[in-house]
Amino acid sequence: MMMKLTISKVTSRARLGVITSLGQNGEKTLEVPGCLLYTKTASPPHLTHDTLQTIEGVPPVTHVTLSTLAEHQEVLEEYKHGVGKFAGLSDAILYCSVSDPVTPNPPGYNTNKTVSMWCSGGRVEVTPQKFMSLQRALKVDWFQCLSDGEVMPEGFSRKRAKKSVDRSLGYLDECLQLLAESEELKQKVVIGAIEGGDLLEERLRSARETAKRPVGGFLLDGFQKNTMSQETKLKLISSVTEELPEDKPRLIHGVGRPDEVLDCIECGVDLYDSSFPYEVTERGCALSFNHHYQPDPETAGGHQSPDNVPVSYVLDKEEICNGDRNGDEEKEDPEIDRSKMTSYEICLWEKRFREDFRPLLPGCTCYCCRNHNRAYVHHLLTSKELLAGILLMIHNFQQYFSFFRSVREALRDGKLEVLKQMVRRPTS
Repeated sequence: MMMKLTISKVTSRARLGVITSLGQNGEKTLEVPGCLLYTKTASPPHLTHDTLQTIEGVPPVTHVTLSTLAEHQEVLEEYKHGVGKFAGLSDAILYCSVSDPVTPNPPGYNTNKTVSMWCSGGRVEVTPQKFMSLQRALKVDWFQCLSDGEVMPEGFSRKRAKKSVDRSLGYLDECLQLLAESEELKQKVVIGAIEGGDLLEERLRSARETAKRPVGGFLLDGFQKNTMSQETKLKLISSVTEELPEDKPRLIHGVGRPDEVLDCIECGVDLYDSSFPYEVTERGCALSFNHHYQPDPETAGGHQSPDNVPVSYVLDKEEICNGDRNGDEEKEDPEIDRSKMTSYEICLWEKRFREDFRPLLPGCTCYCCRNHNRAYVHHLLTSKELLAGILLMIHNFQQYFSFFRSVREALRDGKLEVLKQMVRRPTS
């Protein structure tokens, strides 16, 4: 499958474009900047195929993770039709990453010959040969090549960073050789991983060497979670993308907070996973931030606020800042862990929502907001009902996919700075 990236506009480093020739017949497209549909064991978290259909703007590319599927290799080999059909995702384009961005593999177990993955049954050591046999069983369209992408805190030693690059290039060469020898795999798109920890010279070496290989795109790996300061991260990403060819997409994992996504878009990154909405859902929270960009109030329709945001989406400070709670708030629920929460979400565990009969986000058109309210979701959470996760996942996915649509609209109209100010307002 020969996908093609066409860039229509570049603003600073932010790239607006479309990936074409996707799918069995090459009829599907994916707009960039964009995101992929995040899954757990090839299923969207909390959702069935039917509930997924209620969500607007679901991306055409679905993200599956090798660490959640490796243990099922024998079953998939016997099934013969691949994980897409097995999981009811036969119409989707599938991208497979080595690890789950929510739960990256612990460091210290990779060698010159194997990469360790943590599956539900424990650690699995994967050689390039086993990796390619897994890809034959999965039958995905794109896959991140095996790489030594251990996520470590800032301070990656020079020796370790060099080793990660050398190992990853060695794995890539071996996998590409095996790919060329396989009729079944030679049409698949290999995504080369850019490694090197927080050392600029190693990141640049990894980028330059990987770009020399016949890969279909690039993954900027090792930036998940709080592995380094935001300043260091952006400097490295910006330097790396300068070394990469313009006609191939750049992906990143584990960067999902809206303000961080916008920073990376301005550094030239095209595609993101959508694990952030899942993490918000797991906290019992709902995404609640302004991003509905309307460049022209004359043509947008409906009453507008002074900031060109539809009035139905204007939230007061209490709505968009999880730190602003009433002073007489009752003793906090033990289920609430504020250490991981962001200012882009509201926590439905809070007792102040017991009699709040508004939708999760006023103006949202998702199934949850059209049919239910905050008080109901609060009740479901406190009652430990599984429906809470379903409704929150529907809302959070739709809001996140809509956010990326707003980013593309803002880029198209030359108003990305306006959108950035709008999105950053909750944290100001």
